[in-house]
Amino acid sequence: MQVLDPSPSALEITPTPEDAPLVIAGREFRSRLMTGTGKYANFETMRQAIAASGSEIVTVAVRRVQTNAPGHEGLAEALDWSRIWMLPNTAGCKTAEEAIRVARLGREMAKLLGQEDNHFVKLEVIPDAKYLLPDPIGTLQAAEQLVKEGFAVLPYVNADPILAQRLEAVGCATVMPLGSPIGSGQGIRNAANIRIIIENATIPVVVDAGIGTPSEAAAAMEMGADALLINTAIAKAQNPVLMGHAMGLATTAGRLAYRSGRIPIQSHASASSPLAGRITE
Repeated sequence: MQVLDPSPSALEITPTPEDAPLVIAGREFRSRLMTGTGKYANFETMRQAIAASGSEIVTVAVRRVQTNAPGHEGLAEALDWSRIWMLPNTAGCKTAEEAIRVARLGREMAKLLGQEDNHFVKLEVIPDAKYLLPDPIGTLQAAEQLVKEGFAVLPYVNADPILAQRLEAVGCATVMPLGSPIGSGQGIRNAANIRIIIENATIPVVVDAGIGTPSEAAAAMEMGADALLINTAIAKAQNPVLMGHAMGLATTAGRLAYRSGRIPIQSHASASSPLAGRITE
């Protein structure tokens, strides 16, 4: 596969005019796109794709790094963590107890890589091996304990508005409802519930999982999501670097569109040119 070597100027993502930064647990980020590190053909492609996306938050599966799982050997050293904020995740954990233990390891991993004040964790509790759907009860239990231990918890959940409210109430830093199953590329299949979550939340809402195209990324941001997390759609694209750039642009475009306010949908046509002053015979 030919990998594009883009120039920095060509890939610069224009900041949203007069937009406030994304704030998670008191930390500010300019980009509203988070990316992952899994499924890439090699580390060089991963590095270029993440750079092209403009992402400042990158998630890393703690268990896979700790055990040197295939494709993850050397992953912790493959990125410049002085420029990228690490989001350790508890992928592979089936119970709340496992997730809590792995979250603690993730915090120590971040410290070893120079991020002494990094208490972020993307919380995943997934006992379902076929559809990879998160366990709502286990997620809530783990979130409560991790918040008590000083973690900034970013929980990955089904698009359940009541669960989202419960997670916010126990002190989570964000809530991360899935658009559709992980890696499925089905797009946003839970739009109605995600809109309710966005409407009620006072913490950032990050749409995570299922986005397959830049148009879907833009649509999620147009709904009012605060940020997105996209991995498979970039990593498994025919050209991950170009797709990373496209996803970054789409995230910005969707945010701009949301802040702009769309026109009302009408049942009839409305002429774009005024009728007053037209030439008539």
